[in-house]
Amino acid sequence: MGRMTEEPESSLRERVVGIGAGAGAVQGRELATEDMVLNIGPQHPSTHGVLRLRLTLDGERIVTAEPIIGYMHRGAEKLFEVRDYRQIIVLANRHDWLSAFANELGVVIAVERMLGMEVPQRAVWARTLLAELNRVLNHLMFLGSYPLELGAITPLFYAFRERETLQHVMEEISGGRMHYMFNRVGGLKEDLPYGWLDRASGAVADVRRRLPDIEKLIAGNEIFLARTRGVGVLDRETIMQYGVSGPIARASGVDFDLRRDEPYLAYGELPVKVVTRSAGDCNARFQVLLEQVKVSLDLADACVERLRHLPPGPINQRLPKILKAPEGHTYAWTESPLGLNGYYLVSRGEKTPWRLKLRSASFNNIQVLRELLPGNLVADMVAILGSMFFVVGDIDK
Repeated sequence: MGRMTEEPESSLRERVVGIGAGAGAVQGRELATEDMVLNIGPQHPSTHGVLRLRLTLDGERIVTAEPIIGYMHRGAEKLFEVRDYRQIIVLANRHDWLSAFANELGVVIAVERMLGMEVPQRAVWARTLLAELNRVLNHLMFLGSYPLELGAITPLFYAFRERETLQHVMEEISGGRMHYMFNRVGGLKEDLPYGWLDRASGAVADVRRRLPDIEKLIAGNEIFLARTRGVGVLDRETIMQYGVSGPIARASGVDFDLRRDEPYLAYGELPVKVVTRSAGDCNARFQVLLEQVKVSLDLADACVERLRHLPPGPINQRLPKILKAPEGHTYAWTESPLGLNGYYLVSRGEKTPWRLKLRSASFNNIQVLRELLPGNLVADMVAILGSMFFVVGDIDK
C-alpha cells in the first residue's frame, strides 16, 4: 500500500501495487511468488509431435496441468466412412506411425469378423511374427529417444542400429519402412520371399545379442536413475479411472495383456510372458519396455519355427471385386505396442463402413497427465512426459 503524500489531504487515495518477488523473504519467511501459466508446446521437442500442455506453476512446482490436443487432427474416422475396406488400411496404419502393422491388424480383423472369414494358418502365423517385429521397432524408438530427452545421446545410436537391423527384413517383405501396407482382408498381400525366414531369424538373433549394450548404457546409470526413480508415480486406481493400458499400466502392476488374456492371431498357442512392475514410476515404465523387447524377440523366434514347419498353402483368401460387409456391428481390439487399440465397426451392408470408431492407446494414456503432473517440478516434467510413450498422431487421429 502507498499514499500520495504530495497531494492535498482531501484527495488522498489508496492504491494497490504488485508485490515484487522476494518481498515475502523478509524476516525469514519463504520466497513469495505468484502463480504463473506456462505453455509447453505446441511444438516442444520432448512431446513426440505437436502437443500442448498448459501448466499453472507455483515457483517451479506444477499446480495444474491441462493437455490440449488437436493440433494434428486429420479426421481419420470420417475419412474411413468414405473409403472402402481395402482403402481404409492405408489410412489406419498412419495414426501411430511407429506401429503401422499393428494398426492395420485391427481393421482387417474387424472386417474379417463381420464377414465370418477364416484366415489361412500361414497368414495367421506370419501376421503374428510381423506384429512382434513391429512391436520391437516401436519399443526401440522409445528406448533410444527417452534417454535423449534426459541428456544422453549415445543410447539413441545403439537403438537405431537395432532398428535398422529389423527394418531391413520388414522393408524386404513389404516394400515400406514405416507404412507397410502388407495386411489385406483375408490374409497378407503376398507370401514370404524365399529365404526370408532365415534372414528374419538372423536379425532377431543379432538384436537379442546386442540388446545388453543398450541395457548397460542406461540401466545402471546414476544420472538416469536419479531422474526416473520415484518420479511420476502412477497408481493403479488412476490407471483404472482413465483407461490407461499397455506398458504404462503394466509398470504400475496391472497384469493385463490381450495377447494372453483374450488371444487373437496365433497368441493362444504361444507362451506370452506378461512383464509387470509395481513401482509405477518413470524407471519402471522404462524397464517394462526393455523387458518386453526380449519377450517379443522370443515370440518372433517361436513364430519363425512354426512357419518353417507349416505345409505350403495360401497366404490370403480370394475376395470379390467389390467387398461389402454384411449389415451389423462388431468390436475388435488388439494389444498394440503402446496399449489397447479398439475398432468398433458398424456396417449397413455397403462397401464402405457406416461408422468405424477408433480407440487409440495414446489418447487415453495422455489424459492421465492432468493427474500425474501436478506436484512435480518443471524439471521432472520432461522425464514424466517421455516415459508415457505416446505418439501424438495416435492422440489426435
